[in-house]
Amino acid sequence: MAKSYMQVKGLVKRFGPFTALNGVDLEVFPGEVHALLGDNGAGKSTLIKILAGVHQPTSGRIFIEDDEVQFRSPRDASAAGIGTVYQDLALNQLMSVTRNFFMGRELKGRLGVLRTKEMDKIAHDEMLKIGIDISDPRQAVGTMSGGQRQTLAIARAIYFGAKVLILDEPTSALGQRQQMEVLKTMMRVRARGDIAIIFITHNEIHSNLVADRFTFLALGQVIGAGTKTELAGEDIRRLMAGGAEMKDLAHELAAI
Repeated sequence: MAKSYMQVKGLVKRFGPFTALNGVDLEVFPGEVHALLGDNGAGKSTLIKILAGVHQPTSGRIFIEDDEVQFRSPRDASAAGIGTVYQDLALNQLMSVTRNFFMGRELKGRLGVLRTKEMDKIAHDEMLKIGIDISDPRQAVGTMSGGQRQTLAIARAIYFGAKVLILDEPTSALGQRQQMEVLKTMMRVRARGDIAIIFITHNEIHSNLVADRFTFLALGQVIGAGTKTELAGEDIRRLMAGGAEMKDLAHELAAI
């Protein structure tokens, strides 16, 4: 088995009296898609925000290639090779593909003049590597499909050094054809063999199509984990149902 790129051990996050994560373990490997599944309130968003440097854990440890790390900011996480693509994508609809690709990291000449042609070529080539051929990288992002926008955000993260690519519900709010575009992009990135993908999703079908490894969260705890080989389809459905059941019970207890 390949060596893992990132390990999370015993992660706990409390917000006042509320425990959002309680002893979460996670291990991600290059060349794999790791599906992180769970209902709303399971702790998925809190976990990825810790891995992205937005939140700091109350306790627990994070290792990158066996070295323990502490992310005090998103800049720290990015420097360690963590690239996060959130649902809102943080793209400017009115700006070009190239300007969005290099936003805040523009290439400039000695006199501060933008190296526009070079940036256009890089943006085009990097998207092409993962399956989207944008004929005009100067077109406005608002003219692109939802799947193409996801690919742009993914290509940008990879170009700027992501070794762990966190995708937050990338297929939600997309039509079926656009969803397939995103899933195909994920498979192309996986095929490179050097990037680990954490795929946050509610969609059991999508996770079964592309994921190699699964972790199921419910109420801030891991209720199941394993590879696709270890977890038969029936186990995946049972774990998904178990997470929903735990949430329903928690709501009942809160009402007492």
